[in-house]
Amino acid sequence: MSSDADTTPAEAEPPWLTRGVAGVGSASLLADAGHEIPTALLPSLLTSTLGAPAAVLGLIEGVSDALAGAARFAGGALADDPGRRRTVAVGGYTSTAVLAALTGAATAVWQVGVLRAAAWTARGLRVPARNALLADIVPSTAYGRAYGFERMMDNLGAVIGPLLAIALVALVGVRTAIGLSVIPGLLAAAAIIYAIRQTKIPARRDRIPLRIHIRPVLRGDLGRLMAGVAAFEVGNVAATLLILRASTQLEATHGVQTALILALALYTLYNLAATLASLPAGRISDRLGARGPLRVVTAGTGMFLAAYLALSIDTTSVAQLAVPFAAAGVAIGCAETAQHSAVAALAPAAIRGSAFGLLATVQAFGNLAASATAGILWTAVSPQAAFLYLAAWMLIALAALVSATSHRQRSSSATDASS
Repeated sequence: MSSDADTTPAEAEPPWLTRGVAGVGSASLLADAGHEIPTALLPSLLTSTLGAPAAVLGLIEGVSDALAGAARFAGGALADDPGRRRTVAVGGYTSTAVLAALTGAATAVWQVGVLRAAAWTARGLRVPARNALLADIVPSTAYGRAYGFERMMDNLGAVIGPLLAIALVALVGVRTAIGLSVIPGLLAAAAIIYAIRQTKIPARRDRIPLRIHIRPVLRGDLGRLMAGVAAFEVGNVAATLLILRASTQLEATHGVQTALILALALYTLYNLAATLASLPAGRISDRLGARGPLRVVTAGTGMFLAAYLALSIDTTSVAQLAVPFAAAGVAIGCAETAQHSAVAALAPAAIRGSAFGLLATVQAFGNLAASATAGILWTAVSPQAAFLYLAAWMLIALAALVSATSHRQRSSSATDASS
């Protein structure tokens, strides 16, 4: 009998949406809503309030993203130890909230840069700890639903945050709005503390030696997954390029201001699609058994391929642009959910933190490479060339993931035959 069919009947399974899972999901929603406020208002603070050129914004964001990527790598080693992962999770949520909110009080550009970089470093450190903590809370048969729920809440926070920023700016101004972002951020820290208290796995009294595990993560099925994810992330461009593509195409028929509003509406559609897709993607992943996460990642990759090919075609129709935006949203909801649940399922518990750290690092630097290369191609050649380049990477990722899924199927069949 195939291992995919060896699943516990639904009625015999313990409930997966426990208080711990709800705590982690609430932390993701509150944290994302909190840091989206200073993110949305950072351009205005730098350019309008402090008089910095646009290039400074790009430099600060680039440095911050790079530090966040490096921090995720280091955070993976810290998260291998159950005790450290709890400390890092609480400290990361708290520090990110405070440092991000303090940018509202900055009086010089360099202060904004330092605070933003420090906040993003703390944010990067906490990511592997949060993901490993979630794996501690739920049974392996519910990884897909648990990570789908967490991604759903995170994406919902990305919708709420900018709306909060708009409302707060109208009421209290840019600086105070950024300062008030500390409230949802600290509530996120409280939520992660609540989630930790629901974890039954006790923290070890003896500390595990601090070590970054790379080779063990890159072996076997987990290594094949990482290869496919790496190809996927090199083609996973920042959503800002999707917004730019929509706004530039719509300018001719709608004017600059209306085109920007419509592009932002399409971005909201993207986030809503990701929010709605995450939990169903997790449910499907669990239902399909051992190969479920790989199959869901593969499906998300295919949807991204179709979305990028559609965006490479010139159009002035909002309806035609809505289709690839929605497809890309569903794709990222599927891909992120399944990537996390696959790592939780494939990584040995002792190096689960390192596995999540390497995954997060691949995601961060892959996104950076995708956005930088696509931006260069956009400027030097054309927008069409940029999206065709991204589509090519999705095709490569699709091939790698199909191969990994086939190997996983053969491994499962061999295990069943030997048993």
